[in-house]
Formats: sequence, C-alpha cells, structure tokens
Amino acid sequence: MTTPFDQEPHRKPGLLARLRSSFLTGIVVIAPVGLTLWLLWTVMGWIDGVVLPLVPHNLRPEQYIGINLRGVGLIIFLLFTIMVGWIAKGIIGRSLINFAENLVDRMPVVRSIYSGIKQISETVFAQAESSFDKACLIEYPRRGIWAIGFVSTKAKGEIATRAQTSGGLMSVFIPTTPNPTSGFLLFVPEEDVTMLDMSVEDAAKLVISAGLVYPNAKDPSQPPK
Repeated sequence: MTTPFDQEPHRKPGLLARLRSSFLTGIVVIAPVGLTLWLLWTVMGWIDGVVLPLVPHNLRPEQYIGINLRGVGLIIFLLFTIMVGWIAKGIIGRSLINFAENLVDRMPVVRSIYSGIKQISETVFAQAESSFDKACLIEYPRRGIWAIGFVSTKAKGEIATRAQTSGGLMSVFIPTTPNPTSGFLLFVPEEDVTMLDMSVEDAAKLVISAGLVYPNAKDPSQPPK
C-alpha cells in the first residue's frame, strides 16, 4: 500500500499538467493583447457610427475605394478636433467661446450640465498632461510605518507660507490599494521624504498588486556580476 508521501518529491509533472500549464500561460499572453485589440476595434466602430452619418454621402471614402474602412470616422474626428482646438486658441475662437458660454449661463438646466461636463473634462485632461515626478517613502500614518507616495510639486502659496516648518514642503499623494486613483494629499517636510530609485510606473504596480509585484532591479541588457 502506498501513500502520497511515498511518491518522489521531484517527480516530473504529467502530460495533462504540462498541457494545463501551457494553456494558462497562453491565456495570460493572449488575453491582454486580444482584449486591447477588441476594445480599439469596438471604439473605432462606435466613433465611425457617430461621425460618418454626419459626413455628406458623396464625400465618404467608400464612394471612391468601394469598401468601408473602419477608422475613417476616427481620423475625421481627430482632424476636426485639432482644427477646433487650433481655432479656439485664437482671438476669434476665444471670443466665440465666451459668447457661447454666456448664452449657456442663461439656460438653467443646460448651464448645470455644461458646467459639470466642462469641469470633468478639464480635470481629466489636466491630469493627463501632468504627471508625478518621483516615487518616495514617507512615514504614514505614524512613525515607524512606511507608505509609498508620489511627489507632484513643492508646496506653494498660502500653504507654504502658513505651515510652520524649518524647510520646504512637498506635495505627496498617498495612493490606496488596489485602486491608486484614490488616496490622500499630504504636505510633508522635505527632510521627511525619502526618494526612491524606482520609477513611478513600478511604484504604481507595487501599490496595485498589494506588494506582490516588485520592480526588477536587474538590467537584462547587462551581464550578471
């Protein structure tokens, strides 16, 4: 009579186990690529369905090439958006925008909807244009406990002048796990901030994975020491 403890501890896995491992590895490789391509393909189709009906029938590309290419509506939308942004930067464009916003401010319901969408758009694209400078460590929420933070800028204005510190203050964002988009904004003295060598992206992966994914400190392009 044999028991599982009598089996060799280093016995090679069977054929089914190897096939299962290869299948799961393939899923890990294929799933992100497939989902990304599917999402891009779906978004392009959605934009084409919204933009192309607005284009005159005789100006649509399929009238000349004979086939309906997906992504043409996206290209038209990008060109139109760039043109609107270029006009809005000029004096005439700013005047027209101010005139239109004054009209919207006189409409009770439309005013609330427009102002809300405008604030969301400005917040999202302002965050897209700016990024955190460095990843750091600070003692939070008490001494002896360390938390990963992202340094944005040095504190300025009233916050810098009213805070009674011996040195400058740094704006540090402390993200939450596993959702790093929420967190706490802290103004920390510079001497209490420990800068990290890891990139902001690696620090974000560490936060999202709850400490399971550590950045690789080895450079694969360099030979081992």
